[in-house]
Amino acid sequence: MPIYEYECTSCGHRFEIKQRFSDEPVASCPECGNLVRRLLYPAGIIFKGSGFYITDYKRNNSSNGKSETKSETTSSASKND
Repeated sequence: MPIYEYECTSCGHRFEIKQRFSDEPVASCPECGNLVRRLLYPAGIIFKGSGFYITDYKRNNSSNGKSETKSETTSSASKND
C-alpha cells in the first residue's frame, strides 16, 4: 500500500497515511478538522544498464576523435573496392 502525505490548508500540519488505491482521499486535518490537500512528489528515476548515454544523449564530435576516424576508414575502404 502506498503512503500518501497530506498538508492542512489552514494550520499547515503535515501527516502521512497508508492508503489503498481504491480508498477515498483524506478530507479533514486530524489536528484542526479543516480541509487538507495531498502532496505529490516526483518519483526518483535511476537509469541502469548499458546504452543510455550512447543512444539517449547527443554526442559531441569535438570531444573525441572516434567518430571522425571511423568515417575516414569507411570512406577509404570504399575507395579501395
